[in-house]
Amino acid sequence: MGSIVLVVRLVLADVRRHKAQAVMLLLAVTVATATMALGLSLRGVSDALYEQTRAATAGPDVVALSGDTDPAVTSALTSLANEPEVTAHHGPYRIVYATLTTRDSTSSPVVVQGFAETPGTVNRPLVTSGRWVRSGGTVLERGFATALGVTVGDRVTIAGRSYPVVGIAVTAATSIYPWAAQIGPGGGPSDYSGLAWMTRSDARALASSHHLPVTLALDVKLRDPATAQAFLDANSVPTVPVNFHTWQFIAEQDMVIVRNTQPILVVGSWLLGFLAITGVAALAAGRAVEQTRRAGLLKAVGATPGLIATVLLTEYLALALVGDALGLVIARLTVPAIASPTASRIGDAAGPTGATVATATLLAVAVAVLSTLRPTLRAMRTATVTALTATAHQPRHRPWLTALSALLPTPLLLGLRLTARRPGRAVLQACSTATTVIAIVALLTLYAQPERGYGLDGSSTLPNLQGEHDRQLMLAVTILLIALAVVNTITFTWTTAIEARPNMAIARTLGATPGQITAGLSTAQLLPALPGAIIGIPLGTGLLSLFAARNSTEPPSSWLLGAALATLLTTAVLTALPARLAARRPVAQALSAEAA
Repeated sequence: MGSIVLVVRLVLADVRRHKAQAVMLLLAVTVATATMALGLSLRGVSDALYEQTRAATAGPDVVALSGDTDPAVTSALTSLANEPEVTAHHGPYRIVYATLTTRDSTSSPVVVQGFAETPGTVNRPLVTSGRWVRSGGTVLERGFATALGVTVGDRVTIAGRSYPVVGIAVTAATSIYPWAAQIGPGGGPSDYSGLAWMTRSDARALASSHHLPVTLALDVKLRDPATAQAFLDANSVPTVPVNFHTWQFIAEQDMVIVRNTQPILVVGSWLLGFLAITGVAALAAGRAVEQTRRAGLLKAVGATPGLIATVLLTEYLALALVGDALGLVIARLTVPAIASPTASRIGDAAGPTGATVATATLLAVAVAVLSTLRPTLRAMRTATVTALTATAHQPRHRPWLTALSALLPTPLLLGLRLTARRPGRAVLQACSTATTVIAIVALLTLYAQPERGYGLDGSSTLPNLQGEHDRQLMLAVTILLIALAVVNTITFTWTTAIEARPNMAIARTLGATPGQITAGLSTAQLLPALPGAIIGIPLGTGLLSLFAARNSTEPPSSWLLGAALATLLTTAVLTALPARLAARRPVAQALSAEAA
């Protein structure tokens, strides 16, 4: 118990002395684990929302549809309802293909289903606002109504006739908006469509008065829902054009609108985790001398190597686990909106599964351990006397570097020497820049893709929700990556400036101006950032090729070049302020501090 109390006190004391570093690690781990948990939870949440909607609306196990309406098709559908495996059915009923227009002239394809005024035991849409269908009125599916901006009491025009919207409802018998059509006229391909319900007589009158295409549909309930595919295989009749949609197919179709969401979030969490590791590793490297001396003090009072390692690692592990918990909470609160962007499903989203929690926690622990393992091992292996007298690491003398740098302008000379003396940190800076450019390339590529709107004839009056959802999510991930990269860049610059104070003070005694010192510190960050920005473009393009469609459009080369140049310019701006602050320290103060 005494050892545990000692570790806790030492960790708390160190956190209080280094609040900025603790906050950085906490935020980095939080955003990384939240993003990963969101990506891994999408499938389970989408399925859960469908199951809850299916239970609330008595969703069918199989939907049979035919683009023909002749007696043979009607007889075939009726015979399906009499199969031994079927316990209940609804229909056959009409599905009419039409056009809907709102008051503000927004037009969209719509399929109108003719239903009884009293729903049966199968496929009972749940009214979430208003009331169920009545003669002369229509009920709109909730996802469709939300996209149109229509509420109960508004009027819409369907096939040239005005109808009041008497209700808003949800159903599990069709896919989410905009895939309500299921099949197109004549059994062909379907277009983006919304869903509306009318009474059977109104649907029949609508179709006959305007000679609109009609599909017949039948909803069936099976004794064992798991046998839906077997029922489909056993009752397929080649001579009668009937399409079958199982409940598993409908649930799978719900995932289409978020099929790009999972790779965006999961890959984004990898990149965020990598940036977190680079940033925290830079901070840990900057504290290497301090940690080594701290380890020496603990050894001097009798601490074992195991206790020292526990003290040094517990701080980062504890902060990482707190960040992991915060990230999982954020994922739990935001996953419903990400998993169901069309409002076509109801229910509560379950929290992250045990596997998701374990994976996110593993990411958090990896960030903490990989960031601090090397400084911790170095502190443990250093002899007590050496640790107590530890000073900054003295770089090796390289005559060729001295001869080469002597020919360069003073800022470039200083920047090159600082970069060469800390190659590990230069690699971290290059990787951080490359990661940022990868995200920007992905965002630009996503915005370059052409897309078809959900309005009539592909009009953008009703935007493509899938494309909007992907762009907004990619934009959010990119902003998080840029924010972490900004923090990393400032951290790299400040850490380098602190460690290089004696060298920069000596350079000033030899005639270097504060402006040249500032430019030299900025150059030390720009030199590794340049290859990072160059490498990031092909890496981003290659990464996207693993997930993009074969016919995807590449962004213009000017966009990619502009992204790389903007990244370098931003790096220069971000390094200017901390470099300037470090360069303003008096020479005598810097040299006297080093001598002390």
